[in-house]
Parts: sequence; C-alpha cells; structure tokens
Amino acid sequence: MLRTAFLSILLLIGSGVMASPDFTLQDLQGKTHSLSDYRGKWVVINYWATWCPPCRDELPELVDFHERHKDHDAVVLGFNSEHIELDRLREFVNAFGVSFPVFADSPETQNFAPVFGLPTTVLVDPQGQLVGKKTGPVTAEGIEAFIKEHQ
Repeated sequence: MLRTAFLSILLLIGSGVMASPDFTLQDLQGKTHSLSDYRGKWVVINYWATWCPPCRDELPELVDFHERHKDHDAVVLGFNSEHIELDRLREFVNAFGVSFPVFADSPETQNFAPVFGLPTTVLVDPQGQLVGKKTGPVTAEGIEAFIKEHQ
C-alpha cells in the first residue's frame, strides 16, 4: 500500500541536506508564521488541494501527527495549492478538522520547493535544512520513522 512507509520512498535531496529559504506568511486566521519560528522543531510542509482525493485521505494522518508533536518536537504546515476563495478554503479546513496552520496558495508557498504532483510533503529538520521530500500520501507513522532515523 502506498501509505505504509514514508521512509522507504522518501527522496533525499542531494547529499540529504539543502538550505531552506525562510518565509513569512499569514495563515487562514491571519496569524504570521516564519519558517525560522520553528527552529528546534521538525517542520512537515504539506502541499495539497481540496479537489485532490489522496490529499483528503492523508489529512487525518497529518492532523494526528501535528496534535501529538506540536507542543514539543514537530509541526505541520499546510500549503494549499489551488486558487480558491478564502471563505471556501476556511470552510473546507473546518469541515475536515484541520488543526495545523494552513496557508493559501501564493508565490511564496509555490516557490518554497518544487512540486510536481499532489500531495507533496517536504521535511525541514530542526536546524532549518530541507532534508526530504515525497510526492504521494504520507502517514503519521511514516513521518515519525523518518524523523527517528534522522535524529
């Protein structure tokens, strides 16, 4: 099954480490976030769209991971990858119980990492280095296994 092992199909970038550009964005609630705000934590950046069935399927996994880790070692940030009215996006996020910060499609979100399909998940280590990227669904267990392997 595609969702079983994040680690086994994760693509490491170059030598496994690539500098991540910082960004400053407002989430759907108007709160400002910068990548540098999360130094010391793993950051899971997930590119997704409301129309994407695999994206919808993995949302509970990402919410579960975020809720279990947000207060100590990792967070999830959602980069919506479609042109959609903000009210419709907020309704979708609320209906699906998404508890992690979500950012509307923008040049900053699209330029952070190349995305060739949805969903795409990017991992940034606690030092702010881009260390992994996967196109296709992920699981909370798979993300945890990757982090454990790379600590």
